[in-house]
Amino acid sequence: MHIMYFTERPYIYAPEDEVLKLQSFFGVPNKYLDANKGAALLNEYLDDKVLAEELGFDGVMLNEHHGTPFCMGAVMDMEAAVLAKITKKVRIVLLGNPLPVVTNPLRLAEELAMIDMISNGRLVTGWVRGAGSEQFANNANPAYNREYFNEAHDLIMAAWTRPGPFRWEGKHFHYRFINPWVLPVQKPRPPIWIPGLVSPETLIWCARHRYPYLALSTFLEPTVECWNIYTKIAAEEGYQARPENFGYLQKVFVAETEEKAQELGRADLWGGGLTHFARPEWMFPSGYNTKEATRRMARQFVDPKTGAFVFAAEAQENVDTKALKQSFLDAYQGAQDNLQFIVGTPKTVIPKIKKILEVLRPGIFSFWQNDGPISTEARRTSMRLIAQEVVPEVREYSKKLGLTDPFQVEPGSRKLAAGVKPEPVAHAEALGA
Repeated sequence: MHIMYFTERPYIYAPEDEVLKLQSFFGVPNKYLDANKGAALLNEYLDDKVLAEELGFDGVMLNEHHGTPFCMGAVMDMEAAVLAKITKKVRIVLLGNPLPVVTNPLRLAEELAMIDMISNGRLVTGWVRGAGSEQFANNANPAYNREYFNEAHDLIMAAWTRPGPFRWEGKHFHYRFINPWVLPVQKPRPPIWIPGLVSPETLIWCARHRYPYLALSTFLEPTVECWNIYTKIAAEEGYQARPENFGYLQKVFVAETEEKAQELGRADLWGGGLTHFARPEWMFPSGYNTKEATRRMARQFVDPKTGAFVFAAEAQENVDTKALKQSFLDAYQGAQDNLQFIVGTPKTVIPKIKKILEVLRPGIFSFWQNDGPISTEARRTSMRLIAQEVVPEVREYSKKLGLTDPFQVEPGSRKLAAGVKPEPVAHAEALGA
């Protein structure tokens, strides 16, 4: 199993009342940014990645968002370039570059190739469509989102693998001369992993390209359905999907005592934006999703126990921030009951992580933590406890379950004989265990 460390790198000083009034992290006015405080945080987050390498994590995961204090990693390739030089062996996993808002895919191909070269072949790249809010932040037409995604992907693959110079005349991108003199060390290209929520179109696209799919902290039941969609398409493509084809991002926070973990966990969950990432009209603009994807997304953001929609219905001029904050705190326990957030001591979180492994059987597992207004000491204590007391147990259990990762077995390499039904990867019956 490949085990990663991830954080959103938030600006933890964003005023809570402003987020609650808007009921969204996206769109909070940047007048509340103190650039000096932000600079200190960005440097701390880079130091955290170096610590993650020292603690034995296999990968450090980065992502990218725009126009929000929820994530300061607006240009994650900049962070990745720094990490390529200041780390030695950890994989630098980018999940991922939002292709539909990239106006120059050739420039992106060169940026990523340089990161792979500087790191001596440690880049894992990944592509995303970008949240709906990214379309607004980058003045991109959401109706062309998937078209931009597909063509930008194909162009980057060509730039990395087709000898130049050559010409590109596509629907959205046109180049007279493609001949990059920076190319990835890894041949024929760096590994490509695709993160996502529950879009069936993305799952089908991943399976046809034999790219591992990494679910971003989605509820377990719809995640099992995702695995089944991927497995079905993989069989049609002639291969058996296995753990190396799947990954899962899990929000975890650990402390020395249960009481301390719960106290800090509330702050961590708030900063993680699970309830207020962006308002619905910004997350799902017209034309961004298909009807089927929208239906699945609606299921993802409804608490299966309470039936409550986790996004606010509308912004309010005179919002009762105290009441909204209390409603969030009330939902905190539900997030733990649904395994959306695992909080506690190493001893209490391990069985819950094992249950997720039993159900989903992922070959890639990322610990998502250290968000929200918590101290540097508390963040790094959580990292150390996870690395020293939780990860060894997870590794041992993953071996017992046979959870191979993409560096052990090439995704899509397990051929499926004609007429043979594919084996299920996820074990849905374990949901009721």
